[in-house]
This record gives sequence, structure tokens and C-alpha cells, in this order.
Amino acid sequence: MKFLIDDVNIEKIRDIYDKFPIDGITSNPSILSRYGKQPYKVLKEIREFIGEEAELHVQVISEKAEGMIVEAYKIVQELGENTYIKIPVTREGLKAIKILSKENINITATAIYTQMQGYLAGKAGAKYAAPYVNRIDNLGADGIKTAKEIHDIYKNNNINTQVLAASFKNSQQVLELCRYGIGAATIAPEVIEGLIKNPTVDMAVKAFKDDFEKLCGEEKSMLNCK
Repeated sequence: MKFLIDDVNIEKIRDIYDKFPIDGITSNPSILSRYGKQPYKVLKEIREFIGEEAELHVQVISEKAEGMIVEAYKIVQELGENTYIKIPVTREGLKAIKILSKENINITATAIYTQMQGYLAGKAGAKYAAPYVNRIDNLGADGIKTAKEIHDIYKNNNINTQVLAASFKNSQQVLELCRYGIGAATIAPEVIEGLIKNPTVDMAVKAFKDDFEKLCGEEKSMLNCK
């Protein structure tokens, strides 16, 4: 399962990249609006940091297919070929996905709440489909089940599209989909930190250090113990 950061704060991105194995960054208009900066300025800084090979997912704003297509080419021109264009799975969105995928533009179908949206996005040529796990839960359905079933639909119908699950509220949701073997997950920084945060581990590490210092002295390590 690929592992992406769902944020555009460059300081958070640098910190998480430094510690976790990360495959790329996803963004959306709401995330960009939090920081009050010109979108391309933010996104170009991210692209420069993560490099040309890492995935960067950027969403169009237009509601009509023609506008989505023009935006898609502009985004790729500004941010590089390995930029995935996020397009909502609406009637107009499916039209744009069909056209752009035939022109070898990488597409991430987004705003997915149902299995049929996922199927149609894959059939139209999207490289990724992004079901909103927690938002689906909030509507009274099962976000994890929806993501798994979209994954199975692709396998059963020989569709070369991967699930890029989004909208997580906790680490257990991420674990469920990781165990199932979906293609990718994009996760907010605070949830990423929760994947490894464990007071019991911290206590064990402290106990090891305390025991070693009893043996060799304070601030000693395997570099300077005698």
C-alpha cells in the first residue's frame, strides 16, 4: 500500500518525510484554503521538495468537463508529468476522465461515496479512485467496506485502477485497509503520527536506556561505553 500525506503544509511535510516512508502528497481546494497562500506557490514548493518522481495529487475546480480538461493541462504544465489530476466523479467529471485518460494524463477520481462511482471511474480510465472513508461513515454507511468492495470490483473486472483511500479519523481504519492490500492511502499528519504513537513503546525505550545507563553511566551509548 502506498502511503501519502493529505496536507500542503511544507513544514509538516518535511517533518513527516524525514521520519516515515512516504510516496507522495495529496491536496484539495479545502486543504489549500487553510493556509491562505497562492495555490501554485504552495504546490511548487512541495514539488521541489518531494522531487519529480513522487506523486502529487491536485484537484480541478471547474464543474464542466471542458474546464476540467483545460485546468488539468495547466496543472501538469506547472507541476510536472507525475502530477495526478483529481476529478470528482460526477457526470461532467466522468466525461473529463474519459478524455484525459486517453491523452495519458494521470487521473485520481475523487469525491467517491459509492461502489458504483468507483467502478465507473475505473472504467473511464482513472489511475486511482479515492473513497472518503470517514465521510462515508458519517452518512451512516461503512467507509472501510466501501473501499474494500471497490478494490474487489477492480480485481474482479480486470480494471487497472487502484483505490486511494482518503478521509481517515484513526489508525485502525488505516490498518484495516493496509491489511486488505488496497493500492494507497492518503492520511492527515495527525493520523500519521497516531500510527506509531504508543506510550507502552515509549516506556520500553526509556527502560532500556535507564538500564544501560546503570551499567555504563549517564548519557552513555554503544559509541562511548567502556
